Amino acid sequence: MAREKPEAAAEAEATPELSYREQLDFLNPIAQPLASRKLTRKLLKCIRKATKHKQLRRGVKEVQKFINKGERGITVLAGDTLPIDVYCHIPIMCEDRSLPYAYVPSKTDLGAAAGSKRPTCVIMIKPHEEYQEAYDECLEEVSALPLPL
Repeated sequence: MAREKPEAAAEAEATPELSYREQLDFLNPIAQPLASRKLTRKLLKCIRKATKHKQLRRGVKEVQKFINKGERGITVLAGDTLPIDVYCHIPIMCEDRSLPYAYVPSKTDLGAAAGSKRPTCVIMIKPHEEYQEAYDECLEEVSALPLPL
């Protein structure tokens, strides 16, 4: 029995989603390398597929733990997370372990793609044979993105 307030549900439906271009206005200064509109769509689609097979790590603590354990995957960070201090160490950890990572503009879209009602700022997509083609395509494009200096 879900106890949702009808006003909150109506408010969420009434709020128009921002376009990719509008989301770019809310980016952090550290959001580099930023995924293009096309790559963002591919990453979110891959996240949806990974959610069905439970091949995701979601949230700063969980992603950090599995990066330290040596788990492989694509790390996707939200570019509109504030304060930056919450997750600014994750890209450095990824670079130290040669893991590919990219920023997408919206933490709301990232959380929704992971099947959650709550926004999330970091997700790690693990490889799986069911969506290997989509994963490899994303991995290739994310690896090709230029790293910040």
